Amino acid sequence: MMEYSDIKINLIKHKKCWVITGVAGFIGSNLLEELLNLDQFVIGIDNFSTGYMNNIEEVKQSVSTSKWEKFTLYNGDICDYAICEQIVKNADYVLHQAALGSVPRSIENPIKTNAVNITGFLNILEASRKAGIQSFTYAASSSTYGDHINLPKQEHTIGNPLSPYAVTKYVNELYADVYARNYGFKSIGLRYFNVFGKRQDPMGAYAAVIPKWTYALINSKEVLINGDGQTSRDFCYIDNVVQMNILAATAESECKNNVYNVAIGDRTSLSQLYNIIKKSLIQNGIQTQSDITYKEFRLGDVRHSQADISKAINMLGYKPSHDIIKGIACSMPWYITNNFKQLK
Repeated sequence: MMEYSDIKINLIKHKKCWVITGVAGFIGSNLLEELLNLDQFVIGIDNFSTGYMNNIEEVKQSVSTSKWEKFTLYNGDICDYAICEQIVKNADYVLHQAALGSVPRSIENPIKTNAVNITGFLNILEASRKAGIQSFTYAASSSTYGDHINLPKQEHTIGNPLSPYAVTKYVNELYADVYARNYGFKSIGLRYFNVFGKRQDPMGAYAAVIPKWTYALINSKEVLINGDGQTSRDFCYIDNVVQMNILAATAESECKNNVYNVAIGDRTSLSQLYNIIKKSLIQNGIQTQSDITYKEFRLGDVRHSQADISKAINMLGYKPSHDIIKGIACSMPWYITNNFKQLK
C-alpha cells in the first residue's frame, strides 16, 4: 500500500485524465485545485444550481497558467445522459461529487432530490461503465446510517433512512454494488461525515453549520442551534476528503466494490463547536457579540454521529491530516477574508 505522498509523486510522473462532477461546488473545487497542482488533466461539469463560478475562478488564481490549461469545464447537468457520455469518453478516473445535498431540502423537495441523486448518479455510472473508466469514486453519505444508534458507525451496519436524501445516497450504494455484480464494474463509495473548509457557502437555508455560524459570529448575528446543543457530529476537514478521493481513485481492485467512512473518528457537540469557532475568531483578531437561540430538533436529523475509520486506514492507507481544531484554524483565514462581511 502506497503512502498518499508517494501516490501524489506518482501521479505527477504519470499524468491521468480525471472527471469531476459538481466541480464548482465546495468539495469539487477543492478536488480540482489539488489535481491541477498535481499537474493532472481535469474535465469538470456543473450546472451551477449549488456550485459557483467564483469557486472555479479562485482555483484559477491559485494554480499556474500551464496547469490551468489542463482543465476543461462543461456547463451541464448529470441528469442529461448524453453529456455524461461526452465528458467521460477520454477519461481515466471519475470523481462523482454532484448531488443535491441537505436533509431538510430533500424533505421539502423529494422529487428533485431523487432526480439528481439517483437518476443523475445512474447516468454517470452507466456512461463510465460503457466508456471503460479505470476507476469510479462517488460521494456517499453518513446519512445512510439512519436510525442505527451504535457508535462509532461501521460500514457494514446501517439502520433505516431518516430522510429522502438518505434514501438516495443508499440507493447509490445499491446501484454501485449491482454494477459490480452484473458488469464487473467496481467502484468506491465515500461516506462523508460533516465536511467543512474553504469555499463552503455560508448562506441560504441549507448552509452547513460551520460556515453559517462563522458568518453569523463575524457579523454579530444570531446563532441558531437546533436542539439543546448536545447533538454531536464527526466534523471532517476538506483536506481529509481530498486525500480519500485520491486514495480511492488509485486503489487496487481488491479495495473496490466497497464503501468507506470519511471522517476523523471523533465527536464534537454543537455547543463545543460554537466555542471552537468563537475562540478561532478571537485568535484571528475578531471579537464577537452574537446571541445563541435554541430551536426545536430538526426533522430527519440523527442525535449523534461518529465514524469508525479503521477500514479506510487499513485498506486505503488513509491518514487524516486535520482534526476539528486544526481544520477550523486552517479554514478561518479564508472565511474571514473571502467576502463573509460582504454577504450581508
